[in-house]
Amino acid sequence: QVQLIESGGGLVQAGGSLRLSCAASGRIFSNYAMAWFRQAPGKEREFAAAISWSGGSTTYADSVKGRFTISRDNAKNTVYLQMNSLKPEDTAVYYCASSQQVRRSVPTMSVYDAWGQGTQVTVSS
Repeated sequence: QVQLIESGGGLVQAGGSLRLSCAASGRIFSNYAMAWFRQAPGKEREFAAAISWSGGSTTYADSVKGRFTISRDNAKNTVYLQMNSLKPEDTAVYYCASSQQVRRSVPTMSVYDAWGQGTQVTVSS
């Protein structure tokens, strides 16, 4: 059973930066695509960023493109989300997800079958 543990969330002012980390165990990490999703209060969970098994391909939601960068270190079984130029509308619980169905950077929630517990990101104006 795969386990995903996120860290790095917190409170930051608008325009600031945060880096989220997601440590994985229990699955051959390097074989699978990874992604970050987020859920704001009162809203549905939405896609933020995804990365292919090798790290060679990434996909971003339009709302974060140019500000967020997803990366992975397969030697450390860890995926990262570098978030720059943060806006109040980025406030959400951020979830790390792993897929054993695909290896490409797919933005579709249904292909991700393992999820972390989430980490809160709050951006103040």
